[in-house]
Amino acid sequence: MQSPDRVREIPYNYTSFSDREIIIRLLGESGWQLVNALREGRTTGRSARMLFEVLGDIWVVNRNPYLQDDLLENQKRRQKLIDAMRHRLKQVETRLNGNERARDLMHRVADAVTAFDQALDAQQHLRQQVLKRLSKVTHPDNIDFSGIARVSHATDATDWRVELPLAVISPDSEAEVLDIVKGCIALELPMIPRGGGTGYTGGAIPLDSRAVVINTEKLEFLSSVEYLALPGVAGEKVATVRAGAGVVTRRVADLAERHGLIFAVDPTSIDASTIGGNISMNAGGKKAVRWGTTLDNLVSWKMVTPRGTWLEITRHHHNLGKIHEQEMVLFIAQEISADGVTPLGDPRKIEMPGAMLRKDGLGKDVTDKFLSGLPGIQKEGCDGLITS
Repeated sequence: MQSPDRVREIPYNYTSFSDREIIIRLLGESGWQLVNALREGRTTGRSARMLFEVLGDIWVVNRNPYLQDDLLENQKRRQKLIDAMRHRLKQVETRLNGNERARDLMHRVADAVTAFDQALDAQQHLRQQVLKRLSKVTHPDNIDFSGIARVSHATDATDWRVELPLAVISPDSEAEVLDIVKGCIALELPMIPRGGGTGYTGGAIPLDSRAVVINTEKLEFLSSVEYLALPGVAGEKVATVRAGAGVVTRRVADLAERHGLIFAVDPTSIDASTIGGNISMNAGGKKAVRWGTTLDNLVSWKMVTPRGTWLEITRHHHNLGKIHEQEMVLFIAQEISADGVTPLGDPRKIEMPGAMLRKDGLGKDVTDKFLSGLPGIQKEGCDGLITS
């Protein structure tokens, strides 16, 4: 006998979600238990099919942004769909024959129809709020609610798909990011930073339908190779490059090669991954065995905090080698106001033994996301949005 968890009766379901997962999402865990109890006493199954058809209608629209856009733009078509769902429910009601559990399930599905209708209204209202707020700080064309943008930003290299984002925001410059973040905070919207979308950990996948994806691919400014004196490092100047978070890793590697240098960060996704993602994931690659991961090769990085301020983190006394070989490692974190210049408070020292940043006998320690509180690195965007 087939397990109830594996039975698929909801129509129009071309996703990887089972009936159980869909029903729990739309009706709750108790709704799923109710469906299973009713399955045992089913006779003709006609009422069950009509209820599943209603759930299928809701599900296919929830998972298809093109259908959502159509219903948001065409009120008459949307009303016809809602009316058809409610007509099926009335037909189910005439067939109840005093079955109170079936009546309970019918009411739950009716509530799901109402919630579905209200969610479309809420989405339309939220889109208007986002456009009104963020178009003050970035070009309206950078605020994308289209189906193609939402679908392409619903997953990354994992191909996991949980929710479609509300919108995709693509700032033109580093300066715009701060005000975009502040606007999203004011609207209480979850934010997901995304670069090349090459991650295999699901860090760029929306888990909430209200989430906005902030795509950093336009932040592609790249300086020439500059020889700079690093803080606390005596002797000759060191080859450095300043890169926007959206710069593809390969561009930096090619730039280094043209100057007779090697860029140590060399992930498999080098032709598509971006510098912001390299930092937030502490990317490595085959060259990391000799020259270390992203963390070993950073002088400084800049990010936007959840408070809507800038934060610049600079490494002092860089050992110009693998970080775990340095006895004590020192970073200085300076919060900066929205003007990008005025310091907020005193600089904060983050100091730790270098050995704490690596697991014995292993390169990158993927079990330690905290890294002694060092912001940005290996956090996958959880504590701020890296811009350069």
